[in-house]
Amino acid sequence: MSMNSHSLLVYGIAGWSGYFVMATELLAGRIVAPFFGGSIYVWGAVITVFMLALALGYLAGGKFSLRSPGLRKLGALLAIAALTELPVVLFGERALEWISGGVADPRYGTLLSCVALFALPTFVSGMVSPYAVRLLVTQTATSGASAGWLYFVSTFGSAAGTIITSFYLVLVFEVNHIILIMIGLSLVIGALSLTARSVTP
Repeated sequence: MSMNSHSLLVYGIAGWSGYFVMATELLAGRIVAPFFGGSIYVWGAVITVFMLALALGYLAGGKFSLRSPGLRKLGALLAIAALTELPVVLFGERALEWISGGVADPRYGTLLSCVALFALPTFVSGMVSPYAVRLLVTQTATSGASAGWLYFVSTFGSAAGTIITSFYLVLVFEVNHIILIMIGLSLVIGALSLTARSVTP
């Protein structure tokens, strides 16, 4: 795989990861709403858990990128983030029933629910962007431009995930079906990295 296609795949993974996170955050609000409502308190809890998980993921991704960085590891992060969201489909409803039965306050019930179901996939997704920056930076003089393009692509993916999910997908598919489709696409994109020749910055 040439360096050009290598970089395109890195950007693609970062963009899809941004899509995955924002689509999941929107769906999280829809998933917890039947149990805790859709008030501003509930959305505040959802956003707080996602932002904190991303922040911790950024720190961890930066540290992880120092250890023999490679495209295959970046793809593995994407795949792991997807797989850790599978319990939302398999056990999410039962977990929410149990938590809502034990926590009367919807604010803290939502906090606990989002930590249980979404903190881990969001944390791993947060590792993607700083790791991708490490793979793109080959020269100090161009590091700022590389990081700028990477965060542009990632944020553009987040915007796409927000509008496509909220405007279209939820009108056509069940929430669990959307999550399964995203998991499948993440695994396909992650698998593409296995075909890539290792290129170390």
